Amino acid sequence: MLIYKILRRPEWDAFRAAGETLGAPIDLADGYIHFSTAAQVAETAAKWFATESDLVLVAFEADRLGPALRWEPSRGGQLFPHLYRPLLLAEVVWDKSLPLGATGHIFPEGVW
Repeated sequence: MLIYKILRRPEWDAFRAAGETLGAPIDLADGYIHFSTAAQVAETAAKWFATESDLVLVAFEADRLGPALRWEPSRGGQLFPHLYRPLLLAEVVWDKSLPLGATGHIFPEGVW
């Protein structure tokens, strides 16, 4: 199962340069890296990145992230994947631009 992380372009660039990341500022503040499932990612984009256009959608295979990935209740009681360790660049399955269109973000085909 693929899970998704939305990163701002500078965050993605820093992740690629370092080979690992502890996440965005909200991840650092919360103590874990936030992810969304395919069913959750559009709402995440709308809620936290509504006016941002230079984003990158990064996919990860949940099963390959190991026991540090925990499914915990969040928005509306839904279980969200949270990673309690650094995220490694080698774990990226794919990355794609997530542009902002007239009615919201334009997701790549196949995310849902």
